[in-house]
Amino acid sequence: MSQILVVDDEMGIRELLSEILGEEGHQVKLAQNAGEARTLRNRARPDLVLLDIWMPDTDGITLLKEWATTGQLTMPVVMMSGHGTIDTAVEATRMGAYAFLEKPIALQKLLSTVGQALRQTPALPLQPQLSPAYLGKAAVVSEMRQRVEALKTLKLPLLIVGEPGAGKRTCARSLHQANTPWVEPEDYRRLDDPYGDLSKEAAEGTLYIREIVDLTPQQQRNLLALIPSFERAHTRLIASTTHSLPRLVNEGAFDSRLYAAIAQTQLRVPSLREHAEDIPELARLMLGRMVESKAVPPRSLSTAALNALRVYDWPGNLTQLENALRSMALLAAGNELGVSDVNMALAQSDSAQPGTVAGLSLDCELRDARDAFERVYFEYHIAREGANMSKVAERVGLERTHLYRKLKQLGIKLNRREQ
Repeated sequence: MSQILVVDDEMGIRELLSEILGEEGHQVKLAQNAGEARTLRNRARPDLVLLDIWMPDTDGITLLKEWATTGQLTMPVVMMSGHGTIDTAVEATRMGAYAFLEKPIALQKLLSTVGQALRQTPALPLQPQLSPAYLGKAAVVSEMRQRVEALKTLKLPLLIVGEPGAGKRTCARSLHQANTPWVEPEDYRRLDDPYGDLSKEAAEGTLYIREIVDLTPQQQRNLLALIPSFERAHTRLIASTTHSLPRLVNEGAFDSRLYAAIAQTQLRVPSLREHAEDIPELARLMLGRMVESKAVPPRSLSTAALNALRVYDWPGNLTQLENALRSMALLAAGNELGVSDVNMALAQSDSAQPGTVAGLSLDCELRDARDAFERVYFEYHIAREGANMSKVAERVGLERTHLYRKLKQLGIKLNRREQ
């Protein structure tokens, strides 16, 4: 039985669609405006949404865009309108709508479109590409988002700076043009050869260097030598870092010529503590995405838990927040996460020894307790090192291949969106 959400401000249309779809064996929920639709979407992911464009509070295109930019567009959405135009249909499709139906809707057209959309549902990505809007709504994030929009039309090299886990990769991905190559070397040894294939592979697309400081001096010189070929191939070079490159240049630890080449255009990503007012909504969205993707059991956050998350300093930013939420959801005894669950996940207090983990339940078998500890242990180091797996492997004393195997065994999914 499929779950279908119908959003329309006209009661007659809502009731008619509910009757038709109900007779086809679907479970239908109704919303008369965007506010009700948001509430129902936050509670559970429907299998399909029929969304009217013209509504009094918020129009359907705006709601569709909101779901897309906050990572909630994980189900097919069919737009409906009695005043449809080609431009409106094109815009809806560009925003991620599955189809467009013009009112009055013919019965066979409705059933055919609904059937096709529902058959596509399993193939939809549960975690679509995020946009900078997902990073929050505070003023400092809005200013950064405006800067991102201004940078989209440029092909100049770009340097993105920010703390570990703040969202640098999310911003870089948002600047990447769809349907063009995205090249993100896992192994910087590919830059040992200045005449390698990186230029050809990234032609017309984007070359993203996750942490520019990790390049050896020779790799820095080789990357500098490649920049003219990037320009000829219409390739955009985007590099990110958590370090102060001007200081490293002054200390002789970073190539001054490469810095001058990549820093002509810069974007700073604010730390999470700079927009702490966004934390409750971000936490709800992150947890909801984990539940929908079945990475964690069904969980919700109490108001007290959200307040506790909001006042924490988050040195690991979004990556640390997501890892903490995952640990809380996996280890909690109840469906609603409370302050005690937050305290357990954030046992790394000011007075505690670095790396200490407390609060793990001892009322379980030894293997389960060991797995729970190891899961929290590795998530702590991943957040601490900003998801730089080379540094994590060195920190925990494991060979990198063994580390990846261990993380897979523990069910820890590496999320590189916020690196």
